Amino acid sequence: MNSRLRAFVAVAEHHGYGPAAASAAITQPALTKQIQALERELGGTLFARGRHGATLTEFGATLLPQARELVAAGDEFTRRARRLASGAIGRLSLGFGLSTIDLAPRAVAAFRQSYPDVEISLEDLPSAGQVDRIRNGELHAGFVRLPVDVDLAQRVLRRDQLAVASSGPVSGDVPQLIAQRGLVRLGRAKGPGLTGQVDKLCEAWGIQPATLYETHDLQTVLALVAAGVGPALVPATAARIAPAGVTLTALDHPAAVWDVGIAWRPAQDTALVANFLSVLEKAGGRDR
Repeated sequence: MNSRLRAFVAVAEHHGYGPAAASAAITQPALTKQIQALERELGGTLFARGRHGATLTEFGATLLPQARELVAAGDEFTRRARRLASGAIGRLSLGFGLSTIDLAPRAVAAFRQSYPDVEISLEDLPSAGQVDRIRNGELHAGFVRLPVDVDLAQRVLRRDQLAVASSGPVSGDVPQLIAQRGLVRLGRAKGPGLTGQVDKLCEAWGIQPATLYETHDLQTVLALVAAGVGPALVPATAARIAPAGVTLTALDHPAAVWDVGIAWRPAQDTALVANFLSVLEKAGGRDR
């Protein structure tokens, strides 16, 4: 129907079959057949043919405005469908965690520049929560600790490591210092990956430091360190949000290191996700 309506509008606007066929890059007989088929379908004559070309009948003149609207609506539908299929529009749901508190917003900003018509949501979630939401389709992709299970696609972006956050320079035996002073800690519910990494390192060191204070926000952890409450073990990348007066000393220990990357479900590997991964790569997301 849409091609026949388009033929109807073309003949009406060009006032003849020959010019309309040329503008549509089809033969005049083919165009004539489309008009005849449309007239049979509608049950009336659209054009009267004479020496001066094709003239709209009253029936055709009455239907022409709506035909133009339908053709324009069909064109808009096609344009929107193609943009949706190419990932130029749509909605992209992403997750991020403590280790990517700087990387994720930077990547989203770069993506917005290339795809301004895509709506993006960015949720702060632990890696385990992100993985669950990626699996059930609530998130398209997430910035997570790696590795994740093999049912998800994944790409390493960089390596992070634990650092001692303190209100002054740290020297000497770091494990002994922490064992003696204790730690300001992030709550396990907020950062299970980070707390698990801290536990792993303390176990490797053979210490069980006391908990001086526990909070559910990394910036509060750093603020407490700045206030002199005690040291904390945090991602080295937290230096980007650390307040004045906090010193971060990276720890060179196998138990203090982990990979950070992006994960997504292969079944959701749509144009939106592919475009985001491409922008992430070009924006220097891999800074390992």
